Amino acid sequence: MNALQPWHIIVLVLVVVLLFGAKRLPDAARSIGKSMKIFKAETKDLTGEQKAEAEAESADTRHIAPPAPPAPAPSAQTAQDKQVADLQRQLDELKKQQAAAPADQPQKNAS
Repeated sequence: MNALQPWHIIVLVLVVVLLFGAKRLPDAARSIGKSMKIFKAETKDLTGEQKAEAEAESADTRHIAPPAPPAPAPSAQTAQDKQVADLQRQLDELKKQQAAAPADQPQKNAS
């Protein structure tokens, strides 16, 4: 009797569309999806850290070194290295531009 009927869901969807508007719903759904992805990654990292701590404690009691973490994939590492190199190059260019700017002009903030 108190079960959720299909018409309940339809009414709920109509109320949400009327409240938020059809144009804002895709953006809201996208932001919720990103938030859930970040939350999932953080919880996975947290559980991974707890497992690593537990393994380290058990290794300390047995006087055995914990296993080394797996190395990242070569393609991911090279992509990260490329990004770091690009960012470093951009930073160097900005420093050169800042040094080349006349000292008597006030600096403009990027914010």
